[in-house]
Amino acid sequence: MSLTTLTYLVVGFTFALYIGIAFWARAANTGEFYAAGRGIHPVTNGMATAADWMSAASFISMAGLIAFLGYDGSVFLMGWTGGYVLLALLLAPYLRKFGKYTVPEFIGERYFSQAARIVAVICLIIISITYVIGQMRGVGVAFSRFLEVDVNTGLYVGMAVVFMYAVLGGMKGITYTQVVQYVVLILAYTIPAIFISMNLTGNPVPPLGLFSTTQDGGMHLLDKVNQVIGDLGFKAFTADTSNQLNMVLYTLSLMIGTAGLPHVIIRFFTVPRVRDARTSAGWALVFIALLYLTAPAVGSMARLNLTNTIQTGPVGSVDGNLVYADRPTWFKKWEETGLLKWEDKNHDGRIQYYNDKNKDFAAKAETFGWKGNEMIKIDNDIMVLANPEIARLPNWVIALVAAGGLAAALSTAAGLLLAISSSVSHDLLKGMFAKNISEKGELLAARIAMAGAILVAGYLGLNPPGFAAQVVALAFGLAASSIFPALMMGIFSKRIGGTAAILGMLSGIGITLLYIFWFKGWFFIPGTEMAKNVRENWFLGISPEAFGAVGAAVNFAVAWAVSRVTAPPPKHVQDLVEHIRTPGGAAAPVAGH
Repeated sequence: MSLTTLTYLVVGFTFALYIGIAFWARAANTGEFYAAGRGIHPVTNGMATAADWMSAASFISMAGLIAFLGYDGSVFLMGWTGGYVLLALLLAPYLRKFGKYTVPEFIGERYFSQAARIVAVICLIIISITYVIGQMRGVGVAFSRFLEVDVNTGLYVGMAVVFMYAVLGGMKGITYTQVVQYVVLILAYTIPAIFISMNLTGNPVPPLGLFSTTQDGGMHLLDKVNQVIGDLGFKAFTADTSNQLNMVLYTLSLMIGTAGLPHVIIRFFTVPRVRDARTSAGWALVFIALLYLTAPAVGSMARLNLTNTIQTGPVGSVDGNLVYADRPTWFKKWEETGLLKWEDKNHDGRIQYYNDKNKDFAAKAETFGWKGNEMIKIDNDIMVLANPEIARLPNWVIALVAAGGLAAALSTAAGLLLAISSSVSHDLLKGMFAKNISEKGELLAARIAMAGAILVAGYLGLNPPGFAAQVVALAFGLAASSIFPALMMGIFSKRIGGTAAILGMLSGIGITLLYIFWFKGWFFIPGTEMAKNVRENWFLGISPEAFGAVGAAVNFAVAWAVSRVTAPPPKHVQDLVEHIRTPGGAAAPVAGH
């Protein structure tokens, strides 16, 4: 059976399963639409949370970034997993005890301010829309290669599937769908990794294979990667070459961004008890670790396989470069997507793949008759999806990987869209503009809001501003600079009032957005000298993806300063803070508040 046919069957089966679950678990009321009736078991919720959070960035893009960044890519591993520890210890149980449906609802009641609630809704929508762009890109990448359609068509199909199960099922349908999606994505990620680890090292456990010796020469795998790419002028895979300040801030931004993501936080509103919220976070970390422990091995092995495929012999040898006309099928298929490009700069019909930015090696390469690196584009996002093909694994494994990539993207997209929908229908409509709306009317409004969010996300996904993981990192920075400080101060400080919280959130997200737009060159015409210069002159070497930590510090500082010169919150709000911080007790806020 051909790969295309097999992929259609596997992907079609998983899509039918998702939609079937949505019909079975469709939401009958707002409690089920927003919080799945608060009846989800902690282990089930942990698995659904893992799928909700492990997006296209985790499945498709992270290992691709590790493949090309090497050691420096570990920032994603540390930041994204460390954030769950903060979430489990500092936020999840307290927010569950508050007992409502959305993050803006907590902020509005805690700070006794409808204005604070509106600001939180605006921040949530900015964060979620930014995040969902990365998921739409992941859907398009997977579809464009394995179903052999263009990226736009892939996006439209993905939008239709999400519409079917998210709009119909709400949080209840999404939760059970995400459990299945987790199973699909973790199998799709680990099975190819096991095959490839066995082929390269003889060790069936990828994290252990990363530190094992290769079967072709007895060299440790990481040493082998260093040697192979080093021979082509690339920096050592294990070298630490990053700006240390940037790496610390990047890690911190990802950590507190994780703890402040609205679509993840609302998952902890679905469990029956306060204690279950912390248990869910623990299980989510276990399920996430299965993929994150495997990712470094996937990235390093993918880099080795890719390089060996293109550079098949000694550097400079006439027989050492792959003849373009003889390139393998996977190479041709990825070229059709536009995510892999080659240019014959010296007209010899062979592929020269090396680091022409390394001046010493570039001078050496000229003696071979090479005119520059001819692999002018290798998109990071293709590495995980292409790796099984490069390693010549069976077609069923490749089809499974396609299904896994789509499951990862769609599961997170559904969670994000639900967060947006809930904020619009529950916080804005029910909470402010139509307080007397019936439950049936609110449920209809929630579904309409989600449909609108899907259309907006799909439109923005057609022109994403970067790799999936890069776009997602920006969303984490925005969450770190706006929502996280407001939640932390709301739980652990009785002194911070509404004005302080509002100015803190606006200052944090405002300076972060300004930095992102400026240093991404989005204030300038693309390709102009000014646009290029700003990208190369980050403040103290801090990248836009890392600036969320600075924005969070600004948020905390502004809120604290304003709280010193404004009145404290009313006593009943301070009692609410005391209540949600006190162990035990009911899972609802103080009566009447």
